[in-house]
Formats: sequence, structure tokens, C-alpha cells
Amino acid sequence: MGRRRKGDPVNGWLIVDKPTGMTSTAVVNRARRETNAAKVGHGGTLDPLATGVLPLAFGEATKLLPYVVDSTKDYRFTLAWGAETATDDREGTVTETSDRRPDEREIRAVLPDFVGEISQVPPAFSAIKVDGQRAYDLARSDAPPDLSPRTIVIHDLELEAMPDRDHAVFRVTSGKGAYMRALARDIARALGTAGHVGELRRLRVGPFTEDMAISLAQQNEIGHSAPLLAQMRPVETALDDIPALAVTESEESRLRRGQAVPVVRTQDRELIGTLVDGDIVAALHGEKLVALTYLDGRQIRPVRVLNT
Repeated sequence: MGRRRKGDPVNGWLIVDKPTGMTSTAVVNRARRETNAAKVGHGGTLDPLATGVLPLAFGEATKLLPYVVDSTKDYRFTLAWGAETATDDREGTVTETSDRRPDEREIRAVLPDFVGEISQVPPAFSAIKVDGQRAYDLARSDAPPDLSPRTIVIHDLELEAMPDRDHAVFRVTSGKGAYMRALARDIARALGTAGHVGELRRLRVGPFTEDMAISLAQQNEIGHSAPLLAQMRPVETALDDIPALAVTESEESRLRRGQAVPVVRTQDRELIGTLVDGDIVAALHGEKLVALTYLDGRQIRPVRVLNT
């Protein structure tokens, strides 16, 4: 008989505005203590330096974390010219300096080179695993790993402001796996200078936006357990941008048994006409999310079954 998980069965999403100086794991641990939830995870690590949107998944919502982590994200970061650091942010040791300060025309001219599919070498201080070890652990032991470039997608990159000659503010929409610290480093290099991230804020993760987030100060005002749980958003919120199909009670039973369900209704066939095999579809019975499925010809097959 399996060991029973300690804590209460809490399901849903709590969107936190992570403060600077705190790790994402510390935010998760605090939420777990305050709600006594049995299972909590987060939707994409934010560096301690960074602030902004950190979705916390509780219970059955944790099954949807892979889809949230892989969704598009919006960021705003300040690039500080003149120094490259070991961590590619202001907390690292300076490794290179430059007196060159690019002007607005030069900056705007290089930005198209960083939009679309681009190659990016992750920061040495990152959570990527190298031979079973985290890159940041190797870097801290004075053995920085030789990380390979990866293909990432930058959907949009804009110069938002130039508050002074030493700083420029950018806004970015990116796909999964993109590091803003590496992007800032590479923009500076392309301009013939050195640079690092001075400030970084995440504005959106998939369907979760800045205006949904509550700060830790607000959490303190709200209090523990029941009042905080009242701020929880439904499990289904994570799938607001995923196509949904209504299923009957008998089709729900089939999905829960791991079986495929044919798509036969006219309105459903019209929906899947815009999709291709392998696309993710949410199966709903009434207001309840039954499963995440994928399209397989004229049927849907379950990938993740939920018990909400």
C-alpha cells in the first residue's frame, strides 16, 4: 500500500508576483506551508534577481505544468552596457568591460537578427543538466561547463526605452527555453560592446498575466489557508488558449480508461478542421476538465487525465 501524501487536496492555480531576491522554490515552499496543500509546483523558474509572474500549480493542476512551461512568455529587461558578467546579470563577477555605448539607431538595427528561430548558448549559471549535474553547480565550483547552442524562438523584441547612455530597456515575447540573460549578453556582443541584465521582470506566462498576480505582501494581508485559497483560479484556466471539445458522460468514462473517443459531431469536426494530428485538445464535460488529449485522425486520445 502506497504512503499517503501529507497535506490537503487542493486543486487550482495561484498566480504570484515573485519579489526580487527570492527563489522560485522558496515561493512554492511558502505557498505549501500557508495552504497546507499536498502538492504544489511552479510554472517556470525565475532567477532570484527576477520579479514577476510565477504561476503556482496545486494538486491536479500540476499535470498541466509541462504545457504552461512550454507556452509563450513576455518579459521586460534592462540591459546595462559596459560590463559582461559570469552570470550575465548584475550579481555576477565582471569578466569583460567596454567603454562603447551604442545609440538608438545601432540598437534598432541589430534587433531583427534576434527575432524568429535563433541559436542561443545558455548562461553558464543555469539549471541545464550537463552529465547529470546542473550547470550552475559546475560554474560555482570554478568548472564552468561548455554549453552547446540551442535553437529558441523569439516572437517579438522591442527597444522600449533608453533612460540614460548606460541602459536600455527591452520587451520580449519568447518561446520555451529562451534565456533573457543570454539574449542581453548576445545583443551587447552584436553591438561590439559588453552588457548584462540589470533588471528582469516576467509579465506573462501563457494565459497567466501580470494583472492576475498577487504579491507576497498581499498574501500576508489575505492571511493563511481558506482566505488565500479563495484567490485560487480553476485548473482549467491554464488551458484558455487550447481548443476544447465537449464530451458526453460515456465519452468521459472512455477517456478515463485511456481509450480514444471519435469526433463525430458537426461542430466538433469544424473545430478539428483547423488542427493537425498531434495537436492538444482539452476534453470538457460540462465545466469540468476531464483530460488533455491529442488529435489522432478523427479521434482524440488522452494524454493527461484529471480528477478534479
